[in-house]
Amino acid sequence: MKAISRMKLIGLVVAVAIAVFPSAVLAQDVANGSATATVQAALVVTAPGALTFGTVYQGVPVSIANNVASAGRFLITGQGLAGISCYMQCPDYMSTATGDDRMVIAFSTTDASIDSTGNTDPTSFGTGWQNVDPHNLPDPDVGGAGTTNIFLGGKVVPTVDQAAGAYTADIILTVAYNGS
Repeated sequence: MKAISRMKLIGLVVAVAIAVFPSAVLAQDVANGSATATVQAALVVTAPGALTFGTVYQGVPVSIANNVASAGRFLITGQGLAGISCYMQCPDYMSTATGDDRMVIAFSTTDASIDSTGNTDPTSFGTGWQNVDPHNLPDPDVGGAGTTNIFLGGKVVPTVDQAAGAYTADIILTVAYNGS
């Protein structure tokens, strides 16, 4: 009987210890942390103005500067003042709609300008880079108003026996945030 009483006494002491000192036995807790992020406005690139050479004549090259009304224009919209990287793919030729003839188009190392003021007129440049290489564009910011424009000039070189007709080519601008 004494063995059973002793077991009951030990059990009672343990139960009292658990009841009196629960934190010593249950020393754990849980906390919820959090993760946050803010996604910036998506970049949108459009080409509202084509690089327009107008009427050209066989054997007579025509150049268009990046600061005239017929310069090409790319509009970039996104998060204001965010750094972006730009890559422009410039074609070597313009082709007829049927593809049966092509004409040389060339871009010099000074045929592009980047305006980050929201200005849409290439004849009244705001702030940015003037006369830069369209094959190696600098990394601008999206303008403070959320827009940047790239103006593009170039040169077409028709041959002396260039076929008559309309010629076109795709100029592709790829833009991405770069985190700066």
